[in-house]
Amino acid sequence: MRSWRRSSTGCANVLLIKDPDAIPDKWGKRPSDRSIGELLEGGVIILDKPSGPTSHQATAWVRDALKVDRVGHGGTLDPYVSGVLPITLGKAVRLTDVVLSSDKEYICLMRLHADRPEARVREVMSRFRGKIYQLPPVRSAVKRQLRIRTIKELEILDIEGRDVLFRMSCDAGTYVRTLCVDIGDLLGCGANMVELRRTRSGKMTEARANSLQDIRDAYVFWQQNGRGEWLRGMLLPLEVLVEPLPKVVVKATAVDAVCHGADLNVSGVHMLDEDIRKNALVAMMTARGELIALGRMSMSTSKVMSASSGRAVETVRVFMEPGHYPRMWKYSTDLEGMCQSPEFVE
Repeated sequence: MRSWRRSSTGCANVLLIKDPDAIPDKWGKRPSDRSIGELLEGGVIILDKPSGPTSHQATAWVRDALKVDRVGHGGTLDPYVSGVLPITLGKAVRLTDVVLSSDKEYICLMRLHADRPEARVREVMSRFRGKIYQLPPVRSAVKRQLRIRTIKELEILDIEGRDVLFRMSCDAGTYVRTLCVDIGDLLGCGANMVELRRTRSGKMTEARANSLQDIRDAYVFWQQNGRGEWLRGMLLPLEVLVEPLPKVVVKATAVDAVCHGADLNVSGVHMLDEDIRKNALVAMMTARGELIALGRMSMSTSKVMSASSGRAVETVRVFMEPGHYPRMWKYSTDLEGMCQSPEFVE
């Protein structure tokens, strides 16, 4: 049995219904109904970082503009690089690593060091689609060793003389500057990156990005006039950070147990995405679309759908506070007395 779920990006996802007789979810709050205060305590704002400041400086400016204590940023941009820089707020900081692992999209201006026929440039650049080997630059924050990255898309937008403008979609951790050098080496003339802009990080695009000045003005307008529509439109719920992850929808009767750190058993699964592999990182959600926790699948989707008992998801990191949903479970100790597992009362 299938159900359709539409994400905030507008894409429809298929969910398989494990238990169609689960009691309706009448608790909690949809992420879209959260107040500005709640979003500042656990949300995301997409900064359109200008060229010049470091990512750390830009993040500190957002922290000061919004008067929040905890902030983080998803994916460092060099000072001269502009574009999408997701800023995590409050408890959403604990999801920063999910943003760091998301794929990215860039617009790059590359300059060749000698004239080359356009057809030759296009042919050489086409070789860099797919899996490539990269050696991080000498001045980088990671260990300098050869590694594999995937370039999903590499589209030439314009060629004018020695200047090549292109768009690329790639794995996290792909060095565009190194890519330009490698393209130049293969062309036999050398090349360097002149300008770079990040247009997407995971599901977050530059269309939703905000300038630092707008962020500051929107906050002041909210504080002084009590009207938060402008700021509210900038703040995104922390759930946007887990949109790339497969989802497991937890029964309302099992939510509070997971909030206390319990693993999710098959009996507590309401719905889940198709084709989730064993050991995959998943987001455990309520039927109202709230993030409960991150977990590791203990069995595949097909196994969950056919099983009547056993652990479905190992809870790794909890985000929802206990008590947000009513307690509808009790503890029972296993035969060896070594661990505790929830028994759900429906």
